[in-house]
This record gives sequence, C-alpha cells and structure tokens, in this order.
Amino acid sequence: MVAPPPTRQPLLAVDDLVVSFDGPLGTYRALDGVSFHVDAGETLAILGESGSGKSVTVRTVMALLPRHSAHVERGTIRYAGEEISAKPVRRTRELSATEIAMVFQDSLTALNPVVRVGQQIAELFRVRQRLPRREAWRRAVAGLDRVGIPHAARRAHDYPHQFSGGMRQRVVIAMALALQPRLLIADEPTTALDVTVQAQIMDLLRDLREADGMAMILITHDLGVVADVADRVAVMYAGTVVESGPLRQVYDAPAHPYTRGLMNSIPAPDRPGTRLTPIEGMPPSPLHPPTGCPFHPRCPVARPNCRTDRPTLRIVAAGHQAACHYAQEVMTGVDSHGAA
Repeated sequence: MVAPPPTRQPLLAVDDLVVSFDGPLGTYRALDGVSFHVDAGETLAILGESGSGKSVTVRTVMALLPRHSAHVERGTIRYAGEEISAKPVRRTRELSATEIAMVFQDSLTALNPVVRVGQQIAELFRVRQRLPRREAWRRAVAGLDRVGIPHAARRAHDYPHQFSGGMRQRVVIAMALALQPRLLIADEPTTALDVTVQAQIMDLLRDLREADGMAMILITHDLGVVADVADRVAVMYAGTVVESGPLRQVYDAPAHPYTRGLMNSIPAPDRPGTRLTPIEGMPPSPLHPPTGCPFHPRCPVARPNCRTDRPTLRIVAAGHQAACHYAQEVMTGVDSHGAA
C-alpha cells in the first residue's frame, strides 16, 4: 500500500484496488491491489507497458468500466476525503462533470463528429452552469484561444475532422478544462501525435496545470514525456504498482528491476552513446499470472524466493517505495554479498 503523507489529506487516494474482467477465455484480474495518491496541485505520472493496468485504473476512478464485464472486487477511492467508490455511479459522474476531467488518447473518438467544436464546449456551460447561449459560446471561444487554437472565433464553427491531430487534442483539452476541474486525468494524451506535437501538448498541459493550480494524473508508457512535467511517478506492472516516489529520485535511483529496465531501454540525453537494453520476455498473461513476484520471469536479479513470495511495497527512501525483495541492491547496483 502506498500511504499518503500523514500531514495532509490527498486530493485523490486509491487504496488496494482490485478489478477483474469476464473475458471469452475466463475471468482475469486487471488490477491487483493498486494503491496511490495525488495531492492538490501536483502531477503524478503513472508509467508502464501496454497492459499494465494504467488505463483501467483511471477508468475505475472515473466510473467508466463496462457494467456487465468488469467487477470491482475490493478497494477504496477517496476524493477530497469523500469515499466515492462506495457511492452510486451517478455521484462519481457528477464529480467527473465538475471536479475531475479526463483527456483521452484518441481525440477523434472523444469528440462528436457531427457537432461543431465550439458548440460541444458551449454545451458544457449551458448544461452545467446554466449560462445563456451567447455567454456559453463566448466562453467556448475563449477556451479554444487559451489552448492555442489560432483564429479561435472562426475555428469554433469547424467540425472535429477539420482539425489536425494536434489541434484536435487541444480542443479536447479545452473541453476538459472548461469547468475548471481540480484534477485532470490525461490518458496517453500524445500517443497518436508526432514527436514535435507531443512536446507542444505536454508543454501546454504543464503550463495550464501551473496556471490553474490543478492536480494532474498523466498516464503514459513513455518516460521521456514526463521528465519535465511530473512531480512523482508510480510504475505499474501486471496490474499493480511496483514502485513510486519523487520523479528525480526514481529516475536517478530506481529501486525495482522493472523500473531500471524501462530506464535502460530509452535514450538519455545525459548518457550519450549508452547502449540501449530492452527488457527481455513479455508481460505475463492476466489469465495465467506467475506465482510470487509478477516480474520474476523477466527479472535479471530474480532468486528462488522471488518465484514463491510476492513482495509488497516498502519504503526504500523518503517518499520512495518499491515492491522488490532486493530493492536496495537494485538501487545501489551492489548485490547482497557486496560484489558490484
């Protein structure tokens, strides 16, 4: 369990979340004891490969899981001290309309293709704040201008397909921020964009977060995009958090072999010429999860007890936790016998 700081109440706290799905081959666990917290005004990046449970986690928070195939077996979700996981879905949807907003990775499917973008944003003000049509439209145009849409007053009359991928994602961000949420969840917001546009969108999200003082959860598989954005990171593998802590601390001294493997598989500006090393093997099937540590079949430091005993998150440094029997060894690069 990732315990929140005792001195203040986190804005969002998720504790021991377990979610399963019914599939054609049987029931499987997509989340297996996920815990994390987000403080007001901070950015938490949730990292991991595809299938690690990142998107399922935030969709559970937003009450967006499929009703008939998904099952929340246990766990609590608290927002501003209120346990929303025990409330009807309607209550979570109310929060998602005003307090919590989400930016999805596919901007084309996030927008209604037959409604002008300005009208889609204006509708939020008309329904949620009961604003008259003219004022709602004015605010919609202002929102588009704020996220960097050129000629916003004119482009507000355009349809989603008339925008490029990057500009369309800016429209989605404008919609998400229209009602000034306290928490923004961005689920792989740059996946379908080229590298230059990715950087622009991440800079935009960072600037808007700082200007509004809101908290943000950034879901991504790319460590590079969060280096200048996140305050803390939570690394997920096989449906559980295997490491969490301050960004710079986790980057400089990863305490879980999976996190270190992610670091070694991407180019680093401060390590030019360093050979990139991919993580061997494949993530485990959720239908047939391994015993013990879920990472042990791919782990370069795995030992016999890793195959039988599942490690839990434990403190390895101030604010830094890892679920590894040999976390200190991974951090220092020195094995338990003192050999480098």
